[in-house]
Amino acid sequence: MFDHDGGIKAVAQREFKQLFPNPGWVEHDPEDIVSSQCAVADEVLCKSSLTANEIEAIGITNQRETTILWDRITSKPIYNAIVWQDRRTTAICENLKDEGLEPLFQKKTGLLLDPYFSGTKIKWMLDNIPHAREKADKGELAFGTVDSWLIWNLTNGKKHITDATNASRTLLYNIQRLEWDNELLSVLNIPHSLLPKVKSSSEYYAEVESIKSMRGIPLTGIAGDQQAALFGQNCLQSGMAKNTYGTGCFLLLNIGKSPMASKNKLLTTVAWKIGEEVEYALEGSIFIGGAVVQWMRDGLGLINNSSEVESLARKVGDSGGVYFVPAFTGLGAPHWEPHARGTLVGLTRGTTAAHIARAALESIAFQSSDVLEAMQLDSGIDLQELRVDGGACVNNLLMQFQCNLLQVPVVRPKVIETTALGAAYLAGLAVGYWKDLNEISNHWYVDQSFSVEWSSEERENQKVGWRRALACAKEWGMGKRG
Repeated sequence: MFDHDGGIKAVAQREFKQLFPNPGWVEHDPEDIVSSQCAVADEVLCKSSLTANEIEAIGITNQRETTILWDRITSKPIYNAIVWQDRRTTAICENLKDEGLEPLFQKKTGLLLDPYFSGTKIKWMLDNIPHAREKADKGELAFGTVDSWLIWNLTNGKKHITDATNASRTLLYNIQRLEWDNELLSVLNIPHSLLPKVKSSSEYYAEVESIKSMRGIPLTGIAGDQQAALFGQNCLQSGMAKNTYGTGCFLLLNIGKSPMASKNKLLTTVAWKIGEEVEYALEGSIFIGGAVVQWMRDGLGLINNSSEVESLARKVGDSGGVYFVPAFTGLGAPHWEPHARGTLVGLTRGTTAAHIARAALESIAFQSSDVLEAMQLDSGIDLQELRVDGGACVNNLLMQFQCNLLQVPVVRPKVIETTALGAAYLAGLAVGYWKDLNEISNHWYVDQSFSVEWSSEERENQKVGWRRALACAKEWGMGKRG
């Protein structure tokens, strides 16, 4: 919950179960998504002592490519949500590439053929869940990313909608014509009747009906999580960039009002649509960012809480020549190697848990640096600073290392929950809570700015080792592919 100054009035969060039914598969229970969101919404209302009548609007931001199919009559999902990290559709993507179709998809959607995106997840569900295709052909099923699923539930099934940012992540949406693309739907054999209506990112959609404590609050903002963070970071001008350090890492560069085709395996995406005005962004997606810290906690038991990783890593002055490539679910931008797997190299008898912790943190920064280099090559823009947000950006060791690698200042705002803040801004704009973008930009405040401490030679020495480690991770993947 945010106030007019963009400050946090109340906050609540809740983890829900992550499901891993097979190697490379990641799922959520869609009902858990709804129940957790309703619970935290109730919680912030209680914490703030406000009522629904005192809330101007609700904005929704979500994991973009996570895919849900549900029955239009019962409103029940026909399968678990297939999460953006899931890699089960790798073979589908490779078959489409072998047919020479990737240039078609990239030209129309700005995306590459990768299991990351919703389109091949939908196809997999229709092809593998009993009776799914039959029901879909009869118009009995609905598809949605998490925003669509939440709004369907909040409105008792009256609204089946999404916004342009989420639609642009499906492999099905033409980002130049701003409409679902019938040719791509045909290629993937997906009925048009499955799809939600695409709206702008900031407008009146409906009011909440299904939750007593929230009934009547207008739903007026939708944006995919990374576009919302770009908006919340006030990267409102072409050439401004942010990196969100969440489960994954997502670096977005505002490129203005015209889409730009990437030559370096980046994505072109809708940044937001307000009224008839559309802004676009280049994006690099890193599948495993903060998740590597969760793995150290849950998988290795090296730490009890994620917040302990920085103090553990600070026990050593450097990684001792250890490099960690956390390709648990393949490599994202700019490599797009779905078969690559996690690789830890440079171990000696002197290697300690602290060295591994430091290498894990550094892997987040190395991956982000690779994306930024590709982004600057594509756009011709020399970045002046990188704005950062997300849970891991509070880690000063990571932020300084990131700054040194990028050789530009890294700037952390006072409010790091910029994904939620961006959704709030979009919702508030639609109801006049903030009158325009200029008013919003006055509410962005710096917490800390990190300055470069390395020479370019020191940076290059670090990158050499990282590139060797990347080659090992990719080589493992090549063996599996062969």
